[in-house]
Amino acid sequence: MYTKSFRHSRSSHRPFAARITHHARPFSRGGRGGQPRGRRVGERIDPSRFVNKAVITEEAEHFIPEHSFNDFQIDLTLKRAIEAKKFEIPTPIQDRTIPYVLKNADVVGIANTGTGKTAAFLIPLIDKVLRNRNERVLIVVPTRELAVQIDTELREFAKGMRIFSVSCVGGVGIGAQIAGLRHSYNFVIGTPGRLKDLIDRKMIPLSLFKTIVLDEADRMLDMGFIGDMRFIVSLMPKGRQTLFFSATISREIEILIKDFCKEPVRISVKTGDTARNVEQDVVKVARGADKLDILHDLLNQKEFSKVLIFGRTKHGAERLSKELLRRGFKAESIHGNKSQPKRQRALGLFRDSHIQVLVATDVAARGLDIADVSHVINYDIPATYNDYVHRIGRTGRGNKRGKALTFVE
Repeated sequence: MYTKSFRHSRSSHRPFAARITHHARPFSRGGRGGQPRGRRVGERIDPSRFVNKAVITEEAEHFIPEHSFNDFQIDLTLKRAIEAKKFEIPTPIQDRTIPYVLKNADVVGIANTGTGKTAAFLIPLIDKVLRNRNERVLIVVPTRELAVQIDTELREFAKGMRIFSVSCVGGVGIGAQIAGLRHSYNFVIGTPGRLKDLIDRKMIPLSLFKTIVLDEADRMLDMGFIGDMRFIVSLMPKGRQTLFFSATISREIEILIKDFCKEPVRISVKTGDTARNVEQDVVKVARGADKLDILHDLLNQKEFSKVLIFGRTKHGAERLSKELLRRGFKAESIHGNKSQPKRQRALGLFRDSHIQVLVATDVAARGLDIADVSHVINYDIPATYNDYVHRIGRTGRGNKRGKALTFVE
């Protein structure tokens, strides 16, 4: 049904390489006066970059970890929790990162999406709290959904350990979050805007937090949170531990790394811009053809079992989901105009495979870990190639195969 209309100009099938650098690289400043330029709107992306065959040969990448989870110098209770979650061997980012976080080093971790970055920082930070019950950790993320997901994973790891967390996100009442912050806690996980609001209300005493994680920091910059990020970090102790994790590190983020971190260990376990096991192709839409009819025909194919569709705007995503519903597909939408409970409900239905299609804006492009997404479809071309990388990272997670299609008119 879809045709391969472009050929990629160079192979991205590079062998696995893990690089560890003990000092930050040179940094280049962005716009006027050294200020970041921010998000590029309408970046021209060569359609050939949307085409890439998945690697199916075993010799392409053989990762042999240096550690097992039992090797790490972590609390025995935590080792048992890791075993209960059926974690067998560390992923590359976990294998390389956990020892440095345990040593209290500043770390910049760069890895493809779906490679276990969240556990790479949660495991050593839970151990840190187990060793010092007064330890407080702040985790800052770009979206409500990612905050909830990290909080859920934290609670699974720390079950029965009397480690408590508070999720602080917008879109829901602030009262319950204030109540949670009045009780004993070790982790605060939130989005920049809501965190700043709570800090202004004197509810989060940042002077007591000695660890901060900035997850998907480049996305936070894209969303205009750079001022909030700087405000939050400025109120923390100078001797803090700072961790950055992302699949991509932009030039503007390099400036923040330089400003926030002290001689960070940089760990890169990327195998290329996009995941090797995601097959990428384009859907060529002829002039005068109806994109929606083409999408309809694709979704009727059996292999399109769990499909995440990305649109450019909130209104467009909502219209598309309603049209797919009208055509008989089980579909929901997630975007910034929806309340947090409705967004979580849509995600839950999709996560549990009660619906076939989730139509989303880039609010769902970063960090979300949803099992068994068969296809990602870029119904609208993303604004930047970085957005494309993160969008298609929602499929082909871990060692599974996935497919990504981009509509090109």
